Amino acid sequence: MGLTAYRYRLFMLLVGIVLAALSLAVPPVVLAQNAETQSATDTTTADATFDEEPLDPDKPLADLPDFGVDWPDLDAPVAEGIETQEPTTETRRDLELDRRLAEEEIADIEDESVREEAEAELEEGVAANFQPTDTLAERRYKVSFSGLPENVDAIFSDRFQSLSALEEYRGDEANFAQIKRRAETDRELVERLLRIEGYYDAIVRNSFAEGKGTEIAVTIGIIAGPQYQLDAITLGDADKAEGVDAEKFRDAFGLESGDTIDSDRIIEAKARLDRELAENGYAFAETGEPELTIDHAERSGDLDIVVTPGNKYVFGSILMENEDLFGPDHAQLIARFDEGDLYQQSEVEDFRRALISTGLVSTVNLKPVASEDQPGVVDLATNVTPAPLRTISGALGYGTGEGLRSEVSWEHRNFFPPEGLIRLTGVLATQEQSGSITYRRNNFRRRDNVLNGQVALSNIDNSAFEARTFSVSGSLERQSNLIFQKKWNWSAGFELLASQERDIDGDNQTTSRDTFFIGALPVTLAYDGSDDLLDPRTGFRLSARLSPEASLQSGSFYYVRSQIDGSAYYPVSEKIVLAGRARFGSIVGAGSNRIAPSRRLYSGGGGSIRGFGFQRIGPRDVNNDPAGGRSLVEFSLEARVRLDAFGGNFGVVPFIDAGNVYTESLPDFTGLRFGTGLGLRYYSDFGPIRVDVGTPINPQPGDSRIAVYVSLGQAF
Repeated sequence: MGLTAYRYRLFMLLVGIVLAALSLAVPPVVLAQNAETQSATDTTTADATFDEEPLDPDKPLADLPDFGVDWPDLDAPVAEGIETQEPTTETRRDLELDRRLAEEEIADIEDESVREEAEAELEEGVAANFQPTDTLAERRYKVSFSGLPENVDAIFSDRFQSLSALEEYRGDEANFAQIKRRAETDRELVERLLRIEGYYDAIVRNSFAEGKGTEIAVTIGIIAGPQYQLDAITLGDADKAEGVDAEKFRDAFGLESGDTIDSDRIIEAKARLDRELAENGYAFAETGEPELTIDHAERSGDLDIVVTPGNKYVFGSILMENEDLFGPDHAQLIARFDEGDLYQQSEVEDFRRALISTGLVSTVNLKPVASEDQPGVVDLATNVTPAPLRTISGALGYGTGEGLRSEVSWEHRNFFPPEGLIRLTGVLATQEQSGSITYRRNNFRRRDNVLNGQVALSNIDNSAFEARTFSVSGSLERQSNLIFQKKWNWSAGFELLASQERDIDGDNQTTSRDTFFIGALPVTLAYDGSDDLLDPRTGFRLSARLSPEASLQSGSFYYVRSQIDGSAYYPVSEKIVLAGRARFGSIVGAGSNRIAPSRRLYSGGGGSIRGFGFQRIGPRDVNNDPAGGRSLVEFSLEARVRLDAFGGNFGVVPFIDAGNVYTESLPDFTGLRFGTGLGLRYYSDFGPIRVDVGTPINPQPGDSRIAVYVSLGQAF
């Protein structure tokens, strides 16, 4: 349909709307007077036009004649003494039919400027199809969409919710004029959001109607039209890159001619291209902002991104201005790349994180610098800002059966450069008094290796045993930390200790004190397939510990202590995670009475079987104190439920634990003790804080009915 025919039809539509409005809002006498006056005016205008020039069918129509009354103002209050009538059902139906016909005709107009003009004229002409009886009354409203394309994803809804004026003030009452202004702002917002999805011909209109009670129903109507498609895609000099790199860049970009235009996908494609450039040696590559040229006639768009790869580089030297903490040699040991390796941005980022994980630096600035002496080589200028190297820390804790525990420590993280830590620790607790000196060197001889050494003196007096112990230990390990959670962890070391301990003679059940000299070579191997170190939601963990030991006490003898731990995590929903744990332990090679009480196996407590006191499960002596054993089994099952209340930072954890300790070297799984209870979690920025309250289901004599445990991190 041509524009002239469309204007004629639109003119008749507007005349019908105006007459309908006048019939409802203007007194009959006034309407008649104005109509009479206007009739004369129309005749004069028509005669003059006929006499001066022949009729031109393409000539624009004259302005809408003035009927002598103002166009209805929806924002203005109803004039006093004039009763406003609602349009009849038939009138509303006719107007809606005319509106739909006009919308279909507008959608067929190819010229964008003409189409926009037609849309504005139609919107102005039918804006008065709804008007509350009291436009100044404060009312609530609800918002809905009609005609929203099915392929629009959740991002559209999220963006609308966060940017919408209607949604921002949804809970507040407003008069009709305020609601209309918010709706108009949102109409423009929806048009912009649809263009992001490739709908460049979308027509968006607002309509208003009576909702439930006094509520106003605001409907954002959408005629989406077709999604535009990508036509030509140019990536600057990326197609001129070396060898097969050009093909890699095209594959990484991922978009092709014929794909739907989607601004989000274009941004993601540019990010992939940036990563591919940086991972293939192009240290100084530059990519400009995407430029999209839209062709409305073809309903397509040309995409152009100026890409300047530059030259291809390999790693050179690490350059450091500040060598107070450590020098370039130690920095090169930390880095995973060597001189001559292909430049990769991921290796640079890994190097930055590794420097932060040392605990010696607070900020790191890494800048690639092209070598002046060696073409194709890029050096890495490394500038670090030292962090505070000394820390004083303290901790307080409580556990049923363990009592109060306080700990204070001082450490210097670079006392023996590079990365040589020294830590002094003191513990004062109900059942323990101890002091220790620890040496720790991170990145020992190679990345991630940690050398440990410790000298400790302790006095432990609990219900299981009394021990005054002097120990020296050392190990080489590879363990996870809060920055790098590693899949595989291991450690190997030695322990030498002299311990005077209280024991019960198995033959005559008398108490005696014996001195034990023990040497051990503990080895551990662990696999961590979970998704988080402190609060896992999915995956599993497995670990094994083996410690051959030699004991000198009334003769020498040998035995082997071993333990296997496993845990698994399954997310039932976004808010619920099921977690399970199992542990098996065994001592082979010596009887319980020969093994020092501190080296036997015990169970019970916050990290074991909750509901029971610390080390209270298992065989008992004549004083009803735990005697320990040579094998153990433990099982735990809990549901970690995150609550929506209080910002989602709290959760509850119902749990049930089971286990027992046996005098034989292999467990027989009989006489299992069960504990159950409920935990509370507070999810802080550095991990969950745990408070568990448990009770034994089948307690032994002397067991408390309630046990409480407080710690950082989940139970397992």
